Amino acid sequence: MYGSGRKARALRLIAMEEAFAIPQLQAGYPVPRTATAAHWVEHWAARLCDYTRHRLPDMDEHGIDIQVLSLTAPGVQCLTDARQAITDARVANDHLADVIAAHPARFRGLAALPLQDPEAAVAELHRAVGSLGLSGALVNDHTAGSYLDDPRYEPVWAALEDLDVPLYLHPGAPPTETWRVLAGRPELQGPLWSWAAETGGHALRLIFGGVFDRHPRATVILGHLGEFLPFQLARLDSRYARQAHQPLARKPSEYFGGNILITTSGVCSPAALAGAVLAIGADAIMFAVDYPFEDTAEAVRFLEQAPISDTDRAKIGHSNAERVLHLHSRPDPPRM
Repeated sequence: MYGSGRKARALRLIAMEEAFAIPQLQAGYPVPRTATAAHWVEHWAARLCDYTRHRLPDMDEHGIDIQVLSLTAPGVQCLTDARQAITDARVANDHLADVIAAHPARFRGLAALPLQDPEAAVAELHRAVGSLGLSGALVNDHTAGSYLDDPRYEPVWAALEDLDVPLYLHPGAPPTETWRVLAGRPELQGPLWSWAAETGGHALRLIFGGVFDRHPRATVILGHLGEFLPFQLARLDSRYARQAHQPLARKPSEYFGGNILITTSGVCSPAALAGAVLAIGADAIMFAVDYPFEDTAEAVRFLEQAPISDTDRAKIGHSNAERVLHLHSRPDPPRM
């Protein structure tokens, strides 16, 4: 029985950004453009579709109590056919619910959403949360160049508020245009730099587009310690205060910590974590590994040794995720 071999640790750990794949879906999706070495791609491929041979033993070895699973990038955001996106999102969410039902103490999940059709996305969100027991949704940046501040997504934001579940805004959608700063520098494409810049820009569109003024109970989660943004809050406020048009109800920085939360995925930097705690508060930060793309041992060691209080360590390690995902107030997902 998996779980019996888990290391005894004082710190409970819930990992918030942990990827899975479904072979029949991935076969038809474009491969994200990065400069990743081939042996790493093979290493990840062996683990993305697995739950018992690699994943659970890795969790047990390093003391991860729960992984919150989500369909790996680019996910359904890469599709141009809305009907296919609706079908694939249902397949992915049904598969995810089955995995959780098989290991209800170890996994939770974030739903894929077919945003190509906002009404269908709302229906799928209600099904995924209400019937399948999923804990929110994850979107891989834009959908065919359309961003979530577009008015057509208002029903999606209303549904997220009504269900009281978060939206994880993750990188990885195929680019829709050439970004010349990347020309001749493939190293910058993808997770090393461009994804963070693109996803951070998307999050800023949500703020400046007034999404959180219209939907004050909406919650967005950014990975990778906030895609640069927590360290730019003073700059955002300063420059916004000098603009001729100031439509927001609050300063840009004031949407962080309430509407916008972050995770530690892939940024195992004690200095950056300490800075993020100072910038937005420990209540707004959650632990993540970014499995299988990052090393679980390193992520766990980083949090255990970070220069923060034990109270903040517990918040980041598990209690914030329990609050945001309602892990204590909602029953375990039913077996399928």
